[in-house]
Amino acid sequence: MTRRQLLRRAALLGAALPLTAHPGGPALLVEPSEFDTLQPSPALKTAREACIAKGPWSVTYSRPNKLSEAGLHDFFSEGPYWWPDPRNPNGPYIRKDGKVNHERFTDNDLHLGLMSNAVLTLALSAALNKDEEAAARAWRLLDIWFLQPDTYMNPNLEFGQAIRGITTGRGIGIIDTRPLIWCAQGIALLERCNPNPKLSEGLRRWFSDYVQWLTVSTKGLEERDNGNNHSTWWATQVAAYSIYCGDEKSELAAYDLCRTRLIPNQLRPDGSAPAEEARTRSLSYSIMNLDGFTLLCRLAKRRGMDLWNFKTPDGAGVLTSVEYLAPYVAAPSTWKKTQILPFTRNHSYFLGLAGIAANRRAWVDLQLRTGNPGGAWGLLFDMLLKQWLARA
Repeated sequence: MTRRQLLRRAALLGAALPLTAHPGGPALLVEPSEFDTLQPSPALKTAREACIAKGPWSVTYSRPNKLSEAGLHDFFSEGPYWWPDPRNPNGPYIRKDGKVNHERFTDNDLHLGLMSNAVLTLALSAALNKDEEAAARAWRLLDIWFLQPDTYMNPNLEFGQAIRGITTGRGIGIIDTRPLIWCAQGIALLERCNPNPKLSEGLRRWFSDYVQWLTVSTKGLEERDNGNNHSTWWATQVAAYSIYCGDEKSELAAYDLCRTRLIPNQLRPDGSAPAEEARTRSLSYSIMNLDGFTLLCRLAKRRGMDLWNFKTPDGAGVLTSVEYLAPYVAAPSTWKKTQILPFTRNHSYFLGLAGIAANRRAWVDLQLRTGNPGGAWGLLFDMLLKQWLARA
């Protein structure tokens, strides 16, 4: 048995492993000083009741069968914009950018999102309302998704966003695990209020293995170097998971990547992001990219690193891009570039995060007027905005 196999087995058994400890849980997106004075949203109780009886979920519960060679414990998804070729129905799929194929296999993707949302919701209830039942349920969901020998998910995305007839998986599938950021935040809260050291060690090892895969595998490096929102979200995921598992080197490398490549290569001095504006849903992708950038800036700030105000020599920076996009969130109809689907509801959060960081009340107010991402992160995000307003 190899060392990695021994470590994997130890993680599944919940054995103690020599990773950096986080007394009281790592901060991640919410500093302890923020959380200690956070006022529970009235909507939290309703969300908690909706989540307490749901699940559990596992990648092993629904498999793609003949669609893929992925193993029982492998996450599998299909690229959203790929369709059967009408001229060759049994041949390789063809791409239709921005047009989602709702017939593709999405179960693992859907269930990862549901699990992550439930964990953060229940963790918020546990931390803010001293809800021990919610904490126990959240730990159970985590144990089944990540650690139990029969149901765990392998810590890689080798089979993410496959394309029928073309590839069994692509680096850009890594963007499918963005919800694990909310999951990691939930774990951090559980470790503060209802710790479970045995499960924490296994979870920390899982996220450590995933960061390792993200930063050294061929697909991970392809995603890092993609050059658009995929690279942004790669860095944001690496930073978040590295904070949780105590991998300072990988965390700091993600911030360095933002300064040296992501901002200089993606953002222009006028605030635009050409790689996103070239897409058929250019406003949606521009906003999605800034969501990733602002999360990354918030993570870096807890390290004392100011990515918010970083600018390239020609003036490109995250806050400049927030200024550029803000009017189009307020009035999407004024966006004149290609947007094949109407931008009808704002699920983004870059305005609120940037408004708090830059002390821009107008951005926070606009965020509150136009909507938020919904779900557990939306609940926490709304509480953070209300807390900031109360102090402003």
